[in-house]
Amino acid sequence: MSPALLANGNIIDVKPASASATGRVASVYSEVQTSRIEHELPLPSVLRSSFKIVDGPASSAAGNPDGIAKLFPNLFGQPSAILVPSESNTLRSDQKLKIGVVLSGGQAPGGHNVISGIFDYLQERAKGSTLYGFKGGPAGIMKCKYVDLSTDYIYPYRNQGGFDMICSGRDKIETPEQFKQAEETALKLDLDGLVVIGGDDSNTNACLLAENFRGKNLKTRVIGCPKTIDGDLKCKEVPTSFGFDTACRIYAEMIGNVMVDARSTGKYYHFVRLMGRAASHITLECALQTHPNITIIGEEVAAKKLTLKNVTDYIVDVICKRSGLGFNYGVILIPEGLIDFIPEVQQLIAELNEILAHDTVDEGGLWKKKLANQSLQLFEFLPQAIQEQLMLERDPHGNVQVAKIETEKMLIQMAETELEKRKQEGSYKGQFRGQSHFFGYEGRCGLPTNFDSSYCYALGFAAGALLQGGKTGLISSVGNLAAPVEEWTVGGTALTSLMDVERRHGKFKPVIKKAMVELEGAPFKKFASMRDEWALKNCYISPGPIQFHGPVSNAVNHTLLLELGVQA
Repeated sequence: MSPALLANGNIIDVKPASASATGRVASVYSEVQTSRIEHELPLPSVLRSSFKIVDGPASSAAGNPDGIAKLFPNLFGQPSAILVPSESNTLRSDQKLKIGVVLSGGQAPGGHNVISGIFDYLQERAKGSTLYGFKGGPAGIMKCKYVDLSTDYIYPYRNQGGFDMICSGRDKIETPEQFKQAEETALKLDLDGLVVIGGDDSNTNACLLAENFRGKNLKTRVIGCPKTIDGDLKCKEVPTSFGFDTACRIYAEMIGNVMVDARSTGKYYHFVRLMGRAASHITLECALQTHPNITIIGEEVAAKKLTLKNVTDYIVDVICKRSGLGFNYGVILIPEGLIDFIPEVQQLIAELNEILAHDTVDEGGLWKKKLANQSLQLFEFLPQAIQEQLMLERDPHGNVQVAKIETEKMLIQMAETELEKRKQEGSYKGQFRGQSHFFGYEGRCGLPTNFDSSYCYALGFAAGALLQGGKTGLISSVGNLAAPVEEWTVGGTALTSLMDVERRHGKFKPVIKKAMVELEGAPFKKFASMRDEWALKNCYISPGPIQFHGPVSNAVNHTLLLELGVQA
């Protein structure tokens, strides 16, 4: 412990003697940050004693198993694994390992604790081991840019938000040349293992690396770790991705604040767009935590084949009913990827993707002739700003950058137009004022909740155990999450078992299948049973900031509890 931690006052300098080498930007911490650094984390009991790794049955794939088997001949079908108590530790404690770790993709609260968990596992179970942190994401692997992670280096980051310990990146290792660069790095550092901390695309990349290394007879094994605040990387064996719990609580606090504002002024409708490019888990969880008047769930829009006009009419219908009750204010939640869920827009985006993947978009607009008539009509109907946003360069995965599409502003404009029409018809007499918000990056780097702090630490320990046990091509899995931490289960799930084949950049590629909001699932059913009441009554809940001590500090989010069947 640094002596500076004993200081009193509102601001505490926690920079250790060697902090200049760590690169930690925030060398001055608040008292809360300082207390989090010193917060001791519980571990599942199986990780605190002797254990052995037991294999399960052979695995398959989430979809197209024949295709996945051809793409992963060295990994397909391998079993998942679970750690179980043993009278003696079956892993060699005298084995000195060289392990690399990389952060891939967008930030998520808790990432530093995964790295801390790996480091502490090696210190405890494989003394003398080395942990390398690849800097700047997968590019750090390809360029062999790394830092030797030590006790002093890791210390300031424990239980802290962000990815700035080694930083992240969105590069992918996918070309023959890039795989060769990764192989050279693995050989140069004599790596026994590599942990890839990332979302579905990053873990797909981890599986490709594991397949490549095994095919080349390299000793380097690869383990993934489930990270994404979007909550769409999960399955039965991987109940949730880390960061989701913290991000939702941060957003819920802000939503609660604008709810109080709406009720205080009595004259604004707050349209809040929330993170979630491919799935609406964050929007659904925040609705369960705060009880807004209107919540649009993308998966329901897609299932019911709703058009933009259908969505607008639903919003306007509620606004009119509330006006009749004397309420000319409210809060509306919208998922970031809503526009991609609307079938007519989805078709338009698919056609645009093909055009952008194979053609140069000319300024004269001749490329529009390649759109189907329905798609062209829709494109021309959309506001100019939305048209331009749909034509932006795709992200590294070939996806529309929905974070740059201001759907909330578009819906405000469409609601204004429809309400003016109804006012002229005499069916609406209220006043409408829309306020737009996008709660996005604010939720990615907050101090992780107690749940995410402990969950990530256990995921790191599990990754270390799996690598020491000779496993590769698995994703670190911690289960039984509704129980106390001591009762959590620990293991690894075959990455190929999560995979399907998807069209990207005009080509078919293996991808981990995203977990979408299930309309027959308990979280959505709970929401659907209450939304009509929330629409007309002001049932607002303001959760307030994240708590680290007290009765709600260890609470688990609604989505996870409902999915595990714990909460009715």
